[in-house]
Amino acid sequence: MDEIQVTSTLDTSGKCCPMPMVETNKAIKSLAVGDVLEIIATDVGTRKDIPSWCERTGQTLLSSTDQDKVFRYYVRKDR
Repeated sequence: MDEIQVTSTLDTSGKCCPMPMVETNKAIKSLAVGDVLEIIATDVGTRKDIPSWCERTGQTLLSSTDQDKVFRYYVRKDR
């Protein structure tokens, strides 16, 4: 698999719902189509919220990891 080229990183560690999603939505708007946003979160709710948000908004979830209760998501802006 090719390495993901991250354009921007958003760290929402320590923040609870709805802030990780509010900040993700704001951050993706500042990117160009094709850019990749890395989202770092500690809110367990993001495991459901990020994939649902991607599907709803037309973005692509390229990858996600869960290591030591830190979640990382790699989202490509497609619209």
